Amino acid sequence: MASTVESPADSLSKLDINGDWAASAPNLRNNLSLLSPDQIELGKMLLEMGQSHLFEHWPESGVDDEQKRAFFDQVARLNSSYPGGLASYINTARELLADSKAGKNPFDGFTPSVPSGESLTFGDDNFVQFEETGVREMQNAAFVLVAGGLGERLGYNGIKVALPRESSSGTCYLQHYIESILALQDASSRLVEGGSPKQIPFVIMTSDDTHARTLELLESNSYFGVNPTQVKLLKQEKVACLDGNDARLAVDPHNKYVIQTKPHGHGDVHSLLYSSGLLNLWRQAGLRWVLFFQDTNGLLFKAIPAALGVSATKQYHVNSLAVPRKAKEAIGGIAKLTHTDGRTMVINVEYNQLDPLLRATGYPDGDVNCETGYSPFPGNINQLILELGPYIEELTKTGGAIQEFVNPKYKDASKTSFKSSTRLECMMQDYPKTLPPTARVGFTVMDIWLAYAPVKNNPEDAVKVPKGNPYHSATSGEMAVYRANSLILKKAGVKVDDPVLQVFNGQEVEVWPRVTWKPKWALTFADVTSKVSGSCSISQKSTLVINGSNIFLEDLSLDGALVINSFKDAEVKVGGSVQNKGWILENVDYKDTLAPEEVRIRGFRINKVEQLEKTYNEPGKFCLKA
Repeated sequence: MASTVESPADSLSKLDINGDWAASAPNLRNNLSLLSPDQIELGKMLLEMGQSHLFEHWPESGVDDEQKRAFFDQVARLNSSYPGGLASYINTARELLADSKAGKNPFDGFTPSVPSGESLTFGDDNFVQFEETGVREMQNAAFVLVAGGLGERLGYNGIKVALPRESSSGTCYLQHYIESILALQDASSRLVEGGSPKQIPFVIMTSDDTHARTLELLESNSYFGVNPTQVKLLKQEKVACLDGNDARLAVDPHNKYVIQTKPHGHGDVHSLLYSSGLLNLWRQAGLRWVLFFQDTNGLLFKAIPAALGVSATKQYHVNSLAVPRKAKEAIGGIAKLTHTDGRTMVINVEYNQLDPLLRATGYPDGDVNCETGYSPFPGNINQLILELGPYIEELTKTGGAIQEFVNPKYKDASKTSFKSSTRLECMMQDYPKTLPPTARVGFTVMDIWLAYAPVKNNPEDAVKVPKGNPYHSATSGEMAVYRANSLILKKAGVKVDDPVLQVFNGQEVEVWPRVTWKPKWALTFADVTSKVSGSCSISQKSTLVINGSNIFLEDLSLDGALVINSFKDAEVKVGGSVQNKGWILENVDYKDTLAPEEVRIRGFRINKVEQLEKTYNEPGKFCLKA
């Protein structure tokens, strides 16, 4: 039987959905000969969804033909990258825009209460036990880094994961994350008797802005020591912008053949993982956990082992890492919401929604501190641990789609037009919204000094932060690393001098001894206590950089700068009195264009006046006693 080829007339009839072609899109009709059958179907879908304005300014065939084809290529990408396609996106947008115009409260009918979770105290027996359980479970885990943003908001033109986590070692965030995963991989395999070492998968969600530069950072540094096959980059696509309550797709003001797009939010990580097929591969490999984290929290891996231990012990399907939160602080609170119809969910509620929700549901004072000095609703820090099996079941139902929201900026109180185009957005932490009541959703609270030091504000914004609130800048992020390491050493019995207050880029911060170590030296508190003994002390002006796994501090008195490098199974005992002029922090103004960006945004550079540095490159046991 001979096959038939669809004629332009047949294609035209498909598009003439109103029976009146001139009323549908005459300019598109005049360009049918350019389009493939798939593109004609996309055109039909756009017309059915009320988007004929996209073709209003199209000239006849023969003019701008390549740009017209490129338009449909973009439409195809937008359609394929969104669960349910563009039609679903437009329908959802119309519903959410109607709710927004009507001022509908998304939490109508819900009453908040404090959910159940685990609050940990660093260094006690309970914490140490959870850490050991978590390290043991690491061989059954995969990590997902959400890294779709540039550092422009910080005053840095590169990708955020390329920024130094701290200046003393110069280790960038991505290197620190990879080295932490590798250290956890090795530690977990040592704890599991008879088990063969497993490589921990590492996924990085990128964007158009960060994909090429992330790949370049990995390749130019030999993937920082991890096997390249362990690392998978998943690129997030943007979504179409909307320029009215009827969800008209916005045309780029500079090019009538381009639909304007903006980022959809980090909630896309769920649909990307689902469509990639990785989740089923992980399940087949026997994995049980997926750990999500964001790009510039330099303390996170100090909290992850114990948090995973909590998930494994409590058998949580969802575990949100959290920190104590002051009432009305600008950080979301984790709450259990119970609806009048009996529905319940444990979810992050943004701080500007939590207080009015409490006031409206029988709590006249709203969000207030309890006897602990903190709000009873713990602060969400956007780091999630999900159990893989239930996660796959849920995503199979939803296709990876996460409940969205829209936040249009209206021109006036009539709410009939926007100041600028808007789009639908979604957040990674909203995943639990669609879970059944039987899902085990909890949280793990840890001290802020141990778990949370995000870098997200530039110096100008940081200096405007009300006194007493965290700056969340590159300055405070680096100082938080030194504070955490100093406090951990103090807990392990080291005499560490108190910090001094200094001002960098207008921000007053505590400056502790500049102590930093590689993850392979110590992942857990038990690791630290096993490598520190005797009477050790570190003065405030000191810098200690530990680069190696088998380095032991015994009766060390440090007043200056000490750098120890140990490779190839060299075991080094470090003791005695080390005294020198050390490294000095010198102020750098963020407006100083002669300084590198990563220095300017911190407000200081390190002047390495004097130090003792030793490197051990051969197997054996060595002793450094100054």
